[in-house]
Amino acid sequence: MEHALELQRRIAATKKRNKLAAMLSRWRWFGLFVLLPTLLATLYYGVIAADIYVSESRFVIKAPERSQSSGSALDGLLQSTGLGSGTEQASEIIGYLRSRNALSDLSKTIDVRAAFGSSEADFLSRFPLLYQSDTFEDLYQYYGAMVTTQPDSETGLSVLSVSAFTPQEAEALNAGLLDLSEELVNRLNKRVNSQAIDEAQARVDVAQERVRDARIRLGAYRNSSQILDPQQQGIGVLEVSNALIAQEAALRAQLSEIRRNAPNHPSIPALQDRIAGLGQQVAEQTGRAVGTPDGIAAKITEYENLLVEQEFAEQTLTAANAALEQARVEAQQQQYYLERVVEPNQPDLAIKPARLRGILAVLFGTLCLYLVGWMLSVGVREHASED
Repeated sequence: MEHALELQRRIAATKKRNKLAAMLSRWRWFGLFVLLPTLLATLYYGVIAADIYVSESRFVIKAPERSQSSGSALDGLLQSTGLGSGTEQASEIIGYLRSRNALSDLSKTIDVRAAFGSSEADFLSRFPLLYQSDTFEDLYQYYGAMVTTQPDSETGLSVLSVSAFTPQEAEALNAGLLDLSEELVNRLNKRVNSQAIDEAQARVDVAQERVRDARIRLGAYRNSSQILDPQQQGIGVLEVSNALIAQEAALRAQLSEIRRNAPNHPSIPALQDRIAGLGQQVAEQTGRAVGTPDGIAAKITEYENLLVEQEFAEQTLTAANAALEQARVEAQQQQYYLERVVEPNQPDLAIKPARLRGILAVLFGTLCLYLVGWMLSVGVREHASED
């Protein structure tokens, strides 16, 4: 009796083992491709994965808004300046923060390799990763995953987020990148201001040279033509000529009266000689003003052209000096500057990795792959049975 009971127990145990083996055999692929990765993910995220702290800061680039003033040409050189959002400059800063130059500049003040390869990190997340080497290019790829910069369309601010394995390192890296961004803005300002001043100074130099040339040409023409001011000299010649004409007219009237009263008066020849002399002097004075190649009228055209050129050159020099002074005033002011709206914070709670989300992602991902593989295998078996 006891032997029969023992036999029955052995048979039941054997059936259970066979049933368990059959179930394990049936679900072996599910366990291999779904349960095992999920268990490994649970082990990693629950026990091994190191905390990652994220320091965030927000900034905006302020830029001048210039409106052209109405008025004269000289007033147009002076512009009213306000402050607005420098969207293009913010894009330049974001591009810089994402570049290799930013990583290289940051490495001069902060040991970025040591921060990303911290002993606080686990072996799967610290730099260099398992598939990386300790090169600058691999460090740059790792940097791109740990540092993100993007504009916030709702607020108009730029958001800089830096991840690290300690709160202090995350804050230090974020602050270092902001300092580098401010230095870049200052360099851009200096470059733009220097270029503006150099261009304005070049225009002043050209205008000064033009004024010098105009004055030299005008002085040379005065010396060669022996004329100081044609207008004043012409007025003087006309005054002398008018005085001579008046004297000649008076003598002619006197001569006419003498001839009428005493035709044989002995003073008539003397009066005639004086009238002839005055007529010759009038002709000479008229010739000095007009009618001859050396007359004042022939010289006044060239003189006026040179005088207009000198006046225009002086006006150009005045405008160039005003533009240079305006460029210097603007250079003393910071045209663009980075305003820190939110300073880099020192996080007191690690928000990475998202452990539960990571586990669920592995579970659902492997489950989807398993279902796709199961459906493919079922289809293959059905086609094989039909054949």
